[in-house]
Amino acid sequence: MTQKPTGHVSRVTHFALIVGDQEEALDFYTETLGFEKKEDSEMGEDRWLTVAPAGREGVHIILRSPDWFDGRDADRYERVVGHNPMIGLEVDDCHATYEELGARGVEFASEPREREYGVEVIALDPEGNELLFVEPARE
Repeated sequence: MTQKPTGHVSRVTHFALIVGDQEEALDFYTETLGFEKKEDSEMGEDRWLTVAPAGREGVHIILRSPDWFDGRDADRYERVVGHNPMIGLEVDDCHATYEELGARGVEFASEPREREYGVEVIALDPEGNELLFVEPARE
């Protein structure tokens, strides 16, 4: 039996990627992957910095420093750098993405693989976070 949602959430808008160096992350996601900077503002002593695929509406990735957190949480978030959950990114041509990003120096965990749902390849950002590029199967 499917449960009816209790809230009024209509979509996910942001998720945080904890990064050790916001400028390095911004450069990678914008210059290497072609995302665009969506938001960049001061929040007290901290910085609110987001990116998203260029020209698209959807979820923004918050490039968040572990310094944003105080006390015991700061240590916990420092340990997350390079160990964030995998990010899934849809592409039109996984093999071309692999070749193009590889030429730009992006490290990959493997070569593209055929799966029943399409073609996938896992890349690593400069801090070691996994980026899953998926070309959906064509019907």
